[in-house]
Amino acid sequence: MIIDHRTYYTKAARTGDFLSLWERMALPYQMKYLEDFIGMFTCDVGDLSQIVHLWRYENQGERERRRTEMYKDPGWLEYIEELKASELLVKMENKILKPVSFSPMQ
Repeated sequence: MIIDHRTYYTKAARTGDFLSLWERMALPYQMKYLEDFIGMFTCDVGDLSQIVHLWRYENQGERERRRTEMYKDPGWLEYIEELKASELLVKMENKILKPVSFSPMQ
């Protein structure tokens, strides 16, 4: 099992705008193609312009297969274009996390 940990950094005071766009246009496609949504989180202390979301996959191959399918969907591509036009994001970071042997998430 792996966890896809993605952090989005929005422009100052634009986190709510990003979340609205993501929920309306991205979430339906991600739920359809990526399936195992762990959650999405905002930062309460520290850099308030951060949003983190987590997805679980069996392995890197499954992650790549699911994301490839999603990128074939015109609705997902419409979201990507809307996100670009919005200029809400400053940067994105992605990490692939693997649980250690004693982690409760296996």
